[in-house]
Amino acid sequence: MHQNAVVVLDNGGGLIKAGFGGERDPSAIIPNCVYRPLSSKKWINPSPTEPMDLTSAAVRRPIDRGYLINPDLQREIWANLFSSILRVNPAQSSLLLTEPLFTLPSIQRSVDELVFEDFNFSALYVAHSPSLAHLYEASRRPVKAQCSLVVDCGFSFTHAVPVFQNFPINYAAKRIDLGGKALTNYLKELVSYRSVNVMEETFLIDEVKEKLCFVSMNVPRDLQIAKKHGKENAFRCTYVLPDGVTHTQGFIKDPDMANRYLAIGDGDSLQEVAKKMDVDRIEVADKLEGRNKIDLSKNEFDLTNERFLVPEMIFHPADLGMNQAGLAECIVRAVSSCHPHLQPVLYESIILTGGSTLFPRLADRLERELRPLVPDEYQVKITPQEDPILGVWRGGSVLASSPDFEAMCVTKAEYEELGSARCRKRFF
Repeated sequence: MHQNAVVVLDNGGGLIKAGFGGERDPSAIIPNCVYRPLSSKKWINPSPTEPMDLTSAAVRRPIDRGYLINPDLQREIWANLFSSILRVNPAQSSLLLTEPLFTLPSIQRSVDELVFEDFNFSALYVAHSPSLAHLYEASRRPVKAQCSLVVDCGFSFTHAVPVFQNFPINYAAKRIDLGGKALTNYLKELVSYRSVNVMEETFLIDEVKEKLCFVSMNVPRDLQIAKKHGKENAFRCTYVLPDGVTHTQGFIKDPDMANRYLAIGDGDSLQEVAKKMDVDRIEVADKLEGRNKIDLSKNEFDLTNERFLVPEMIFHPADLGMNQAGLAECIVRAVSSCHPHLQPVLYESIILTGGSTLFPRLADRLERELRPLVPDEYQVKITPQEDPILGVWRGGSVLASSPDFEAMCVTKAEYEELGSARCRKRFF
């Protein structure tokens, strides 16, 4: 049992990152949900150690569109996390918890009740993800003028938030209602429409998205390449679904073929791409002979243009029917809402965090989209975090181990005396 520890909990819509203040990495990363496998009648809490049978599993999540809507379910997941995984005694620990921007007071109240009344934590500090991401980057290298623009592209939505001296500038924060969940759903629809019905396979398609999707630097050209047949199609790859007998995990049929797209340069014309693919032609030709047609006895499907059309939504949400600006425009709007003196500094320190920033080439494409929208005399510098899923948690760990942390918390006694709303004023 850990005594007098600070538990750092980055309670994401997709993943919970949990551990102790002062450590470099979280002790546990688990999906923030309970699931029910096809073979079972009861809901199961995810565990970091045991393998999870997620094929066609039903899922319940306490967080929807970024906000906590089911506190009872969250209590159940946290109870399992604190007792079985972290092994802490909440009554002798403080909690540093992340919360999305613009959380409604009613939700804040139910979170405070969970923390103080259900788990009896001795103290609580609530932080916003962007300020923690900024804090972590600032602790690793000096951030110019103590401010940065944090682009947090998570499971439920994407925020562009200017952070000044560790405080998010709320009036300038902009949000796109599009995150990893929407991208996975879009990929599910595309695959189901074109090849095999995977609408139930959330976890599986999540993995397909993470392993095979990338951001295109030249969409019209790449759409032409994706139309080609046989060897000239640099993007075609095959994913094999688990059959539950010989393999319980899905896998990429031929990883070398799946990575052929990396050879294509940004400015290559169609002819140059064809030439480059020609070099590989001899090796790939043999493989193509071997798997000439998709084997229907094995459940598998081909991906071509889906691989870059799915992350493309981050830049053009309108293609999904959303009446919202893309990421580059969102960043420009956030920066333009700030004081003119801050604007050049913010463009020079754009930090990318959150799991949906892991798509290959996302930072390059973002820079290319931003450049024409930003005044010429300003520099644009984009820093992707080295581990964007853990960046916010590590910022929390840095904050929890700082000497003034205890003074920043609200204690259980203060909560009982003043109530939720008064206590919250201390954090922001």
